Amino acid sequence: MSTDARAVVAVLLTDRTRAMVLTPAAEGLLTAAARVRWAQGPPGEWDLRELLDGAVACLTGWGTPPITEQALANAPDLRLVAHTAGSIRALVPQDAVGGRLTVCQSAGLIADSVAELVIAQILSVLRDLPALDAGLRTRQGWGELRERHPGRLLGARTVGVVGASRTGRAVIGLLRAFGARVLVADPLLTTAEADDLGVTLVELDDLLRDSEVVTLHAPLLPRTEGLLGAGELALLADGALLVNAARGGLVDADALAAELRSGRIRAALDVFPTEPLAPDSPWRQVPNAILSPHTAGHTVDSHVRQGQAMVEDVVAFLRGEPPRYAVAADSVAVLA
Repeated sequence: MSTDARAVVAVLLTDRTRAMVLTPAAEGLLTAAARVRWAQGPPGEWDLRELLDGAVACLTGWGTPPITEQALANAPDLRLVAHTAGSIRALVPQDAVGGRLTVCQSAGLIADSVAELVIAQILSVLRDLPALDAGLRTRQGWGELRERHPGRLLGARTVGVVGASRTGRAVIGLLRAFGARVLVADPLLTTAEADDLGVTLVELDDLLRDSEVVTLHAPLLPRTEGLLGAGELALLADGALLVNAARGGLVDADALAAELRSGRIRAALDVFPTEPLAPDSPWRQVPNAILSPHTAGHTVDSHVRQGQAMVEDVVAFLRGEPPRYAVAADSVAVLA
């Protein structure tokens, strides 16, 4: 029988996720503060009841099975869930957040990673980098390529940001550094907050009409599913660029595919209606788009930040201090 009086913390991370998010220093910080119970092997072989037995906190991430009502009932001592990944929507019962459970979420630490990819996508399209690269590789004329793809300046564009989320605000900060004029549509953003961000608050339809680039950063909720349908996409000016690194369900897939096939607008897509894309998915062949495999939030640095932050929140909780990244109960309904 153990004589170690320290609290038990269960680490419910797959081997792959653990390697991504926990540095040796982070693991050392955790093991110095608690008796740590590490999940072993593939999640399908985990016994959550055994892993969470007596645990007051647990660390979760990509690949962690849902902690269901039954799992919570079997783990009466559990009071903190610290999630090293993004959404907590499918992780724990939503009505437990802020009540029985303190839930910490590291999604905000992904914001910089997403924002940088969004800016990279915008710049790549504005400067026609894929076409320039392909042209040189297929021996097209040097001067011909320069004349055909003169490029546009981001700082001279009007960019519409749909959703002033944490990621949306990170994108806004980078856009303003380039000197772009920024419009924002977000029903929860006040005029005073927009002024503080240095942006112009507008209605969605006006944003779509007036922006040369539109980037989506709203959560996928019942009221935002299909936010951009055929009618909304038709408001975009010819040659406009739509960037989606949020959720595929925000845009009507058929309407977007039709617009791209027509050549009227361009897109940079990191997310899709169904993921991962099947090998024969028509999205792999859609024209006028730069595609990436839902990778915006995935960088080595952001993963390490997420793991470190959640370990620090667990340690703070064990000390009786408020965790830095705790989710407020009233924000659960609008979290991505």
